[in-house]
Amino acid sequence: MRQTAFLVIFSLTVLTACAQSPASRTPAAASIRTQAKTAKAKAAPSTQHPTPNTPQQQPLSKTAQSLEKRGYVNIKDRDQSIYVSLMYARADNFCGKILYTDLREAYLHPLAADALVKAQQRLKELRPDLSLKIYDAARPLSIQQRMWDEVKNTDHSFYVSNPANGGGLHNYGLAVDITLCQAATGDSIPMGTKVDHMSSASHIDHEAQLVAQHRISAEAKRNRELLREVMEYGGFKPLRTEWWHFNLRSRAEAKKYFKVIQ
Repeated sequence: MRQTAFLVIFSLTVLTACAQSPASRTPAAASIRTQAKTAKAKAAPSTQHPTPNTPQQQPLSKTAQSLEKRGYVNIKDRDQSIYVSLMYARADNFCGKILYTDLREAYLHPLAADALVKAQQRLKELRPDLSLKIYDAARPLSIQQRMWDEVKNTDHSFYVSNPANGGGLHNYGLAVDITLCQAATGDSIPMGTKVDHMSSASHIDHEAQLVAQHRISAEAKRNRELLREVMEYGGFKPLRTEWWHFNLRSRAEAKKYFKVIQ
């Protein structure tokens, strides 16, 4: 009799303990276990190594920090497939000197960044082997002044916006200098002239004549037309005198609705 009572009491005790166990399948317990596993996984050192094509995070320069604080967008944060090679961060530009001493990223107004991503997506639909490559994007007015100083009182002055008149669309983050390149390597494809080439060979309004005069090739003409097609699809408008330059807004709109980058 005592043995039977003991077995009944023991069974009830075991059942009660199991019902109250932390390992019971309640939603709260499951949530805690999940959080613990997540925290453990985050704390554990990664065994994966970045691939050669994975961009490494670099500290932002003072210019880049200033642009981000003003709301401008690093195009690489929107589309990693777009190449960036800022020509004014090198000396091989029409000024013959480095103008961007600490800027290597291409920043744009968010509206322009969205439009450029749209253009890149259209290019990928038409030519998956090609990509856009940015030569210049948002440009502080102080840099515009240095450019103007190089060309004022010369025959090339009409290629550069006078900062005294408010500058150009680059100074609002609403313009981009751009080309086409091989998607796999980033190598530029023929466009007839180098970027920043200040002559009529860079103009887009008489390209058939340029081909007939052997000043640019038929291939370069087709490449320019493709560039214009995808950029216009994104919402940009070409500049008559520079095959590489595209504006998202007019200068009047920029002055009225946007702030210039000092």
